[in-house]
Amino acid sequence: MHPHSSPASLPEPSVVPVQGWHCGHYFYRWNREFLTSFGRVSAAVRSDFVQAIQAADIKKPERLQSFIVSGHKADFAIIAMDPNPLTIDYVHQRIMSSALGGAIEPVYSFVSMSEISEYLPDKEQYAQKLIRTGEDPTSATFQAKVASYEKRLPMMHAQRLAPEFPNWPAMCFYPMNKVRNVGANWFLEPFSSRTEMMAEHAQSGMAFAGRVSQLVTASVGLDDWEWGVTLWARNPQFLKEIVYTMRFDSASARFGQFGQFFTGYLSTAEQILQHCRV
Repeated sequence: MHPHSSPASLPEPSVVPVQGWHCGHYFYRWNREFLTSFGRVSAAVRSDFVQAIQAADIKKPERLQSFIVSGHKADFAIIAMDPNPLTIDYVHQRIMSSALGGAIEPVYSFVSMSEISEYLPDKEQYAQKLIRTGEDPTSATFQAKVASYEKRLPMMHAQRLAPEFPNWPAMCFYPMNKVRNVGANWFLEPFSSRTEMMAEHAQSGMAFAGRVSQLVTASVGLDDWEWGVTLWARNPQFLKEIVYTMRFDSASARFGQFGQFFTGYLSTAEQILQHCRV
């Protein structure tokens, strides 16, 4: 306990974050040998799988989507967010304990939480940024820009902490770290330098507004990587374009380390069964 902390000032023990939601990415593969031995899949068995994917017979997470996954890394996936991590994990347990559970192999999962990035400027930091770019702090234009930014901040915070999942067809997910190499250690860079690089990175992403939506969740202390990046796009071509574009930013080119990429397409449980010929 911190020497200046008192029990009265501490939050109650809880699995619900003080700020933000839990996030779970789960990827699965069909065991074809088991499916063959299983024989004909009845309508009741298929219905049980559908209910599991949709969380229709349990408390459903606040956000839940399912995907057909392209390539052999996985066959299908779910992404879920909720204040309670067990509400998310119960969907996974329901899938594994469904009538088709014996034919389902989990191949990858990623546990993380939503957060407000330390690089998102508050009102005062935004004002200082305007001044550094030549804005006159006494001008009406300056005051209007600061007021507009302050008005947008709550919405920006909400979208980071409890984001809506866009109903767009293409998705990709990848975990990432900031490298800690000699001569290129992100965590030894001054905060001002990191902020500048992240601002450049954000500017690159803003060029894809309306075409790509991004969710960055923190996994530091929760999983093997430090962050997870989920991208939704109106068209899969935009996924390729935004990742390529942002690779040239210093934050990625010098300090980015990336794990496996998973690409998926928004699908219902019925579509997963049909596509995977189950």
